[in-house]
Amino acid sequence: MDIQRLITFLVFSFSLLLLWEAWQKEQRPVPQQPASAASSVNQGTVPSPIPSATVSAALPQVVSTSVEKSAAQAQVERIKVQTDLVRAEISPVGGDIVYLELLKHRDTVDENKNLVLLGPEHKFTAQSGLTGDGFPNHKTTYSASGGEFKLADGKDSIEVRLDAVGSGNASGVRVTKIITFRRDSYLIEVSHQVSNTSAQPVSTNAYFQLTRDGKAPAGDSKMVSTYTGAAVYSEQDKFHKVDFSDIEKNKVSYTTVTNNGWIAIVQHYFVTAVLPPLQTQREYYSRKLADNLYAVGAILPVASIAPGARGEIKTSIYAGPEEQDKLKSIATGLELSVDYGWLTVIAAPLFWVLQYLYAWLGNWGLAIILLTVIIKLIFFPLSAASYKSMAKMKLVTPKMTKIREQYANDRMKQNQAMMDLYKEEKINPLGGCLPIVVQIPVFISLYWVLLASVELRHAPFYGWITDLAAADPYFILPALMMASMVIQTRMNPTPPDPVQAKVMQIMPIAFGVMFFFFPAGLVLYWLVNNVLSIAQQWQITKMIEGEKATTSAKR
Repeated sequence: MDIQRLITFLVFSFSLLLLWEAWQKEQRPVPQQPASAASSVNQGTVPSPIPSATVSAALPQVVSTSVEKSAAQAQVERIKVQTDLVRAEISPVGGDIVYLELLKHRDTVDENKNLVLLGPEHKFTAQSGLTGDGFPNHKTTYSASGGEFKLADGKDSIEVRLDAVGSGNASGVRVTKIITFRRDSYLIEVSHQVSNTSAQPVSTNAYFQLTRDGKAPAGDSKMVSTYTGAAVYSEQDKFHKVDFSDIEKNKVSYTTVTNNGWIAIVQHYFVTAVLPPLQTQREYYSRKLADNLYAVGAILPVASIAPGARGEIKTSIYAGPEEQDKLKSIATGLELSVDYGWLTVIAAPLFWVLQYLYAWLGNWGLAIILLTVIIKLIFFPLSAASYKSMAKMKLVTPKMTKIREQYANDRMKQNQAMMDLYKEEKINPLGGCLPIVVQIPVFISLYWVLLASVELRHAPFYGWITDLAAADPYFILPALMMASMVIQTRMNPTPPDPVQAKVMQIMPIAFGVMFFFFPAGLVLYWLVNNVLSIAQQWQITKMIEGEKATTSAKR
């Protein structure tokens, strides 16, 4: 098997291995905890008090809230909020955001419904509260001035004010929680106003946290591995993921004190992040709450509040799609939640070009096709060298077969005869190697761009392709791509070894079957790339055969 064919085979085999491992990972059952842990499935966390001057290294302490909080939430009517982008529900118990529906994004499984980002399916909520005795936390009952809020025409925001029931009676403080939704924004501002009605200064700390189970969103492909878990960013430690499995094993550590960054829960195409104000001291934490239930959040100190004075602490929560341009403007490093892996340095510019082409063409499918053409043109010289090498190898295949038969029992003479043949025919056996090696990172980068970009989610192409981020419903594109791979294989020189020949014949079919489960945008890219490769290879082969015929005629 020549070097080029070997490298191609290894690339395909490695891809198969990665896909198999991803599939196996998805199929593994979630580890079961002992019955004692399962009995507190809905427990929450209330962070321990932290000195206002410095953030303590102590993580939040677990407090059982399962039975009483679930029962209380079932008995109260939620506060409903609607803007131009979201429909939200706030529970009076804790003032938690327990439901968030994105009105501009359709559900992955049922496109007749809107996508629900926060909600009961994954026990996904946004919570906040204050630490210390007498201060309200996410178990406290709040009262609101109304039950329904809708963004009115001409208004830029909705403000939901929640007063902590009973606050001020025992602790000498009155606390109002204010949740603000804005027009054309997925940012939600959460503020706690503390009025000190006592005769002594008071101090506390605020915590803002996200709770969620560890399950991937419904509808995510089992054949394509995507990340569902926590992530944290700071100037000191930069961006890194925090797997739920690491939280489960208590293997996570954070910079004790920082005044920048954010912490989030990331899933395919969407991110929910706690974004404390810049230059505000904070401590990030994560905690397993119960069996398959986790919390991540930030603790912020509240400056000491003098008697008769009022203090306020606020932060923002982003809960929406991973639209990179908007994420960059919201918080430093938030665009890194769109994870292109270790090839981000190549993938990010590729997405920028793809986005530019979309702005020009108005169709993501056409943008993918044109981007494929551009990449093909960039690598044209290298591809040409590869196809010339294959064309020459194809012409001398009969001679190579004869040499193998002649020196079947003498490997040294066989190799020497092969080298003499290469020299005589001016063939570089490694000529097809470099182009493939150079292009592999680009192909993998584009794969992740097409897989991870929310802009392509539910983006239509033409005809039966209504979602470039989902599999072709009729498998037409994968079938065409498989046919193109078979054509390419037949255009290549046939290996003299029967076993190798069989492998090369089966490989396009085996590899092509996987594409039946891949997003249509990825299959479209591979199909166009294959068609262009076939055209280029056919043209170069004809040129080489013509040159060979002319040379033979002169002799």
